Amino acid sequence: MRHTLDTLYRLSGAIAAGFLCAIALVVLAQVLANAANYLGAALLGVRFGLLVPAYSDFAGFFLASATFFALSYTLRMGGHIRVTLVIGALPARIRHIVEGWCLLVAGGISIYFTVYVVLLTLESWEFGDRSIGMVSIPIWIPQTGMALGLVVLSIALVDEFVSVLRGRKPSYEERSGESLIQAPETPKGH
Repeated sequence: MRHTLDTLYRLSGAIAAGFLCAIALVVLAQVLANAANYLGAALLGVRFGLLVPAYSDFAGFFLASATFFALSYTLRMGGHIRVTLVIGALPARIRHIVEGWCLLVAGGISIYFTVYVVLLTLESWEFGDRSIGMVSIPIWIPQTGMALGLVVLSIALVDEFVSVLRGRKPSYEERSGESLIQAPETPKGH
């Protein structure tokens, strides 16, 4: 089960990275279209009128999906900002209890929002809601990224809570500062 959950969190992080690459590609395509338009005007006296329709809308949709898909992976890797000024000063046993309470509350809030966003997505699909803008797409498509990201975050928070209940340290404390890409090991003696 641990391997399956860790694979789910890594997959979620990889999907987030894919959406970030999609943002870069859409914006790059628009920049190149603008450059071609300006060069055409400067060199030939003709603007080509090239553009990526609704590129900012798509970049926004991709950003929302990237953000929500990255939440669970970032949690597991210890990348979320945590204010540990109070909790860090507590004795280990009390700190463990407070950590569990925090995970319980965070998991409850996450599950609540997950249910809400899933219902919103289903409602958008049922009523055929569409985005406004130059390119109108069914709004349930970008909402699905948010919903799936929240589902995985809720799973991660429940996973962390169960882990703390079993007496283990949360993974985000163990992995804080660990990198997704491990540097190659340096041969001994160098």
